[in-house]
Order: sequence, then structure tokens, then C-alpha cells
Amino acid sequence: MLHLRHFVGRSTLRALLFASAAALAAGGALLATDALAAPAAAQAPAPFASDRLSVEVVGAGPDVILIPGFASSREVWRAEAERLKGSHRVHLVQLSGFAGEPWGHGDGPFLEPMLAELARYVREAGLERPAVVGHSMGGLTGLMLAQRHPELVGRVMSVDSLPFFSALYGPTATAETARPFAEQAAAAIRAMDDAVFRSGQVRTAITMSRDEATRAAMVEWSAASDRQAMAAAMREVMTTDLRPGLATMSTPVWAIYASDADGGAPAGMADSLWAREYAGLAGARLIRVDDSRHFIMADQPARFAELVDQFLAD
Repeated sequence: MLHLRHFVGRSTLRALLFASAAALAAGGALLATDALAAPAAAQAPAPFASDRLSVEVVGAGPDVILIPGFASSREVWRAEAERLKGSHRVHLVQLSGFAGEPWGHGDGPFLEPMLAELARYVREAGLERPAVVGHSMGGLTGLMLAQRHPELVGRVMSVDSLPFFSALYGPTATAETARPFAEQAAAAIRAMDDAVFRSGQVRTAITMSRDEATRAAMVEWSAASDRQAMAAAMREVMTTDLRPGLATMSTPVWAIYASDADGGAPAGMADSLWAREYAGLAGARLIRVDDSRHFIMADQPARFAELVDQFLAD
């Protein structure tokens, strides 16, 4: 099976987002995680029942929704939620099928039903155009929400995420040309035995974060994820292209992305990719964070907190 590094540089693969089809097929899964620790008790659980996601609410003030990425726990956002809860009401989303959250949909669709439930949550919780911060696949989800339901979203911060993940295959990639790789990746996720899967997670975690504790958490969260949910999500994310809708978006978007000269994406390569893929979105604010791999909030927490504060105050 072809590896993504046949299409992009090895350093790009290691620093960029979602760990791609071939990385999974080779035994490494895409994890999107950052914080560690066991889940803290919710201070104010949202009165919302769904088999697609759950939401923990902490703090009071303007609303901020935090969405984790592929195979991740909401604990990836714990430090940021604790920091923000004195001035904001923070909604920590957990996607079903990931990090031990139950999944009962087999190999059925993932993204569209989840997005519909997220929109329902915003409406039923009475949120008024909240800020949405999403990491990796969570960033794609934030962009999708803003495109489909612009009236529900005040602004979006996309953290190390692209509007079309398979752009990593190159500038001519399309959803259709990515489909065979997406199907291969999904099949590999379902077929891998547990030992091979875990060893792949350990290897991949090193490429995703500089922080040892974050790497360990990533492995555990992915190991606790449902394989069918992971396969469905990977297949759909790799074939979801939001670029055609960028030109008509009116929601303010900040795209924060990582660069790491030591084992990650070189600055010039990352700059070029993000500029190309967000070119259709007028006014998008692109900000590179150096000395960081995919999990910017773990690798550069002070810089990330500074950017979040600027984003929320903008």
C-alpha cells in the first residue's frame, strides 16, 4: 500500500494534521490529542442527549466550543478550558466512538450526523453565535458548521487543520482521486490487530507532539476508540473538500498551523500549503506557530493561549 510520504515530504507528513491514510495503513493512527489526566468531573453538564456526541460545560461568560480531533478525548482541551472558564462558558465536546465514548452505528456515516447534532446542541443550549475552536478533524468540523449553519457560529479557529485533508497528496488532489486511499485506510483500521495497532500509535505519537505525556495520552485515547467509528471518520474526512465553499463564507476564520524544524514541517513548506489551501477564504488569518508539531496546544501552550485570547477578543 502506498504511503503518503510518496506524495509529500516526510517532514510534512510528520507535522501536518491528521496523519493520513497511509500512516494508518502502516500501523500509525491519526490521533488528535493533547492533555492528559483522567477526565475531570463536569461542573455543569449540558442537558443534551445524543448518541453522536456529549458536551461538558464549565465556566461562565461568552460561549466557546472546543472540538477535539480524530480518536481524541475532550481532555486535549482540559488545560485551555481551565484557563478560560473564569471569563468564558466553555463547551467541551466529545465525539462518539473516540476515546472510549460509546459508538453504536457500525460502519455507518460519521461526519454528517455528528454535524447535525452539533448544530442541534448550539440551538437547544441557546448559544448565541459562539466561538468555535477545533483541532485537526475538529477544525474541519468547525469549518463545516460555519459553512452549513453560518447563523450559528460567531468565529472559527482551525488548529493545524486544512479545509481538504487530502491536499496533502498534492495540489491536484480531489475527493475522487483520494477515495481509493481513503477506502484503503479505513480497511486497514478495521483489520489491524490490537498489538499492531497500539505499536503504530506509539510510533505516530512521536511525530505528532514533542510532549511525552501528550504522546502517552494519545496512544490510550486511540486504543480506546471504536475501530468502525475511526474507519468511517477517516474515510469521510479524506474525501470531504470544503474549499469550494470558502469563497462564500462570511464567518471570521483563524487558521493556526505548526512548523517544527526538528522532525516536523519546515516553515516554508507549511506556509505554502496553508496559503494555498485557504486561498479561497478572503480575510482568513493564517498564523504559524514554530517549534511545534501537530498538537500545538501541548507543544507551545503559552503561545497557543496567547493566540486564543487574541482570537476571542478580536
